Amino acid sequence: MELDLLTLGLLAVAALIAGFIDAVAGGGGLITVPALLATGMPPTMALATNKLQSSFGSFSATYYYLRRGLLDWSIMKWAIVCTFIGSVLGTVLVQRLDASLLHKVLPFLLAAFALYFLFSPRVGDEDRKRRLGIIPFSLLIGTGVGFYDGFFGPGTGSFFALAFIALAGFSMAKATAHTKLLNFTSNIASLLFFIIGGQVIWTVGLSMALGQFVGARLGSKMVVTKGTRIIKPMLVTVSLVMSVHLLWQQYPHWFSWLVLSHA
Repeated sequence: MELDLLTLGLLAVAALIAGFIDAVAGGGGLITVPALLATGMPPTMALATNKLQSSFGSFSATYYYLRRGLLDWSIMKWAIVCTFIGSVLGTVLVQRLDASLLHKVLPFLLAAFALYFLFSPRVGDEDRKRRLGIIPFSLLIGTGVGFYDGFFGPGTGSFFALAFIALAGFSMAKATAHTKLLNFTSNIASLLFFIIGGQVIWTVGLSMALGQFVGARLGSKMVVTKGTRIIKPMLVTVSLVMSVHLLWQQYPHWFSWLVLSHA
């Protein structure tokens, strides 16, 4: 599939914006996947190509957080392994099963996440008491969310962030940093199997990769300097926007009154 330079440039700009949002709050796929689909790309290829470009963004953010000392490898090694395995299983199964049920349920989950981030007193700049051990956390969250990311994807960052805050007791900034590490792990695992399946459009993915890399670096820097002041509002906003967007896709009749009122 070949696209003109203007289209590739616009996709790179979309990737830059998505990379920034993803590094702070997740949800960048809400921008890049529709942008890829708008080119006429088949859905499976769009998902595969999105994994390629988003891998650069999650790597950029992870590397930045690593250099700033926000990643604790001693508690993450098992989570990385479990996330990789889960993502591989999800990527293999999505090519054989119907993901429509997840698509219908997801907007309600994202709305619930937004309310949690908005009202929970546990969300802040300080670590709190861990509620789940390293191994159970890795098996439950790493494998489960990794599988979800490989199988479907939207809202993965919200799942990881919520788990790190509510179950691991991480501060907002620390949760965001470790979320990007597991995002990168699941992206790479999924990408490898999409490559094996021949679904990746390399020219498009690599054109977007630069924008993702730069956007993710800018977003990561914002997290380190601004902390909860920017992360919490963006998590809430991104979760709600994704929820409404998916509700509009799945249940358009719910919004018919909006169309009629402006007719």
